Amino acid sequence: MLTFDRVSRRRGSRDILSDITFAALPGRVTGLMLDGSGAHRARTGRAHLRWIARSAGIGNVRVEEALDLVGLTAAANKRVKTYSLGMGRRLGRAAALLADPEALVLDEPVNGLDPEDIRWVRTLLRERADNGRTVLLSSHLLGELATIVDDAVVIHGGRIVANGTLPAVVGGHRDLEDAFFALTGERGAR
Repeated sequence: MLTFDRVSRRRGSRDILSDITFAALPGRVTGLMLDGSGAHRARTGRAHLRWIARSAGIGNVRVEEALDLVGLTAAANKRVKTYSLGMGRRLGRAAALLADPEALVLDEPVNGLDPEDIRWVRTLLRERADNGRTVLLSSHLLGELATIVDDAVVIHGGRIVANGTLPAVVGGHRDLEDAFFALTGERGAR
């Protein structure tokens, strides 16, 4: 479980989070509505993961497992600067999965992915939650979140305006997008 208790953050004079409290529960996918792997571009994908693994006391066998899990084994010896956006996202997922964490936190996990990778991410997240792991995602892709999450937290103006199961947050609205705009007072068109 991930618990956020009275979290506040500012960027300059703007409140990003203001006294936020909620929990992401084991066995549930929680969406938070509010990218790159961080790899040095001259390193290979494998070297990047080995560097992360070494700093966490994780062996190279797990690096190879993570590369295989995300489908990067064939590109593991290529420099990160040659990776497509999707490959960079896969490398980021491999890094997140290296330690096989009980809690997985992902920001915009399907941004820039092709349909095959999107389905792979959905399946991975669902399997982790179904196995009792905690999954927390943040995304602005509300339609995509609605296909993945069990629970939703909507933050507007630094404050939680909705927190509950997906059906409870959607309420009487047509979908999550309509609920979001109703809850935040935004119009959704420019």
